[in-house]
Amino acid sequence: MAEATKKTVQPNKQQLLNRLKRIEGQVRGVHQMIENDRYCVDILHQISAIQSAMNKVSLALLEDHTHHCVVNAIKGQDGEAAIQELMSVMRTMTK
Repeated sequence: MAEATKKTVQPNKQQLLNRLKRIEGQVRGVHQMIENDRYCVDILHQISAIQSAMNKVSLALLEDHTHHCVVNAIKGQDGEAAIQELMSVMRTMTK
């Protein structure tokens, strides 16, 4: 089930894209902070904020996947494979 060719419609696509644009801006800000020799702790705080924002995006995608793809797979008798895939993703995310 972990094929890269699978596609789905993201129910919260615009919200995810907006979050990712904000994260891109934060990453550019960190880049500038390093270029401008800003204080390391200030940079680390910004990196922490970026990581937190990325975790929120990941959790939103995980929730959408569970509520749509996994539920549909279970209804379609392909639940075991969907659950195995979900658990694999969760293991990767919690490393």
